Amino acid sequence: MFLALRELRFARARFGLMGGVVALIAVLMVLLSGLSSGLVNDGVSGLKSMPATAFAFNEGTKTDNAFSRSVVDRGQAETWAEQPGVEEAALMGTAMMNGTTGDGTQVDLALFGVETDSFLAPQIGEGRSISAPDEIVVSSTAADAGLAIGDVVTLERIGVDLTVVGYTDGQATFGHVDLAYLPLDTWQYLASGQSAPGTPTQDAIDSVDFATASTVALKAADGADIDFAAGDAAAGTVTSTLAESFNASPGYSAETMTLEMIQVFLYAICALVVGAFFTVWTIQRRHELAVLRAVGASTGYLLRDGLLQAAIILVVSTVIGILAGLGMGAGLSGTAMPFALEAAPIATATVLTILLGLVGAALAIVRISRVDPLVALGGQR
Repeated sequence: MFLALRELRFARARFGLMGGVVALIAVLMVLLSGLSSGLVNDGVSGLKSMPATAFAFNEGTKTDNAFSRSVVDRGQAETWAEQPGVEEAALMGTAMMNGTTGDGTQVDLALFGVETDSFLAPQIGEGRSISAPDEIVVSSTAADAGLAIGDVVTLERIGVDLTVVGYTDGQATFGHVDLAYLPLDTWQYLASGQSAPGTPTQDAIDSVDFATASTVALKAADGADIDFAAGDAAAGTVTSTLAESFNASPGYSAETMTLEMIQVFLYAICALVVGAFFTVWTIQRRHELAVLRAVGASTGYLLRDGLLQAAIILVVSTVIGILAGLGMGAGLSGTAMPFALEAAPIATATVLTILLGLVGAALAIVRISRVDPLVALGGQR
């Protein structure tokens, strides 16, 4: 302990430079964690907020973009509803559409058609729930795009008018597009290709024979485990758990894998940089270490002393970098960039930065055990 602190004071410029590099790595870790969390929320927050256990897609549907490829019917939903452990099974339709408000504001919407009396009905944060065929509840983040309660959105190409009556409780997006919940039969009316311009009426919706949807949302009973294989065999579907269904969001897999790869390389760089620094530092101190060995210092003492130096540098520098990253991240949270600071990813990044830095330092400091006091001291003559 005495030697470690004394050397930190004596060579503070060199240790300060090393600490600065670690702090910069920690800043990058915070920013990447925030960007990763922001992209996930922007891509699948609508799915994350649903109280669904899993989604069943039509058999043979590819897992990527499954929500836009799959077509299921009422019979498959009823088959799933009869499976052991399933509390409720509900059809859900998805579609991406563009629209324009009365004042000319252009908006992009991910339409989620749900049965308004099912467990898929959105939680309302402001306004009210859906009570008519032409009403929608949109993500709270749609307000930033200029979509207000009471606005009428005219869907492009088909000219159907939908009225915003509420915001969801928190962000609800899919594929980086704001969600708009609407009644399932209205969604089927739009998806049928037989819709007429103007406000959809219940009579017009009932006149269209279109009873399919995109997926069957499943809700497990409390404490029950659903046999997905048996249900798929009976209903002719392929099921993904809620977390697995995130991969069906456009671009989700590519974005998360890219950021995870960058983070892995940053962890490796941290270990290599710290290891290289302590390798050079140990070589420069070889004769001083030999003197300590000659006067009775044990190898274990010198190893512990070196690791303590590394731990002090890593902890102090990482904390400084994390605080700097949080400050920068706070400024990014209100921008158009999808950025979200979450405690768990940042804590994980902090721990891994310190641990992997210690691993790199430990591998370098092991050289101390090979210092021969007689050879090293004799080399001075």
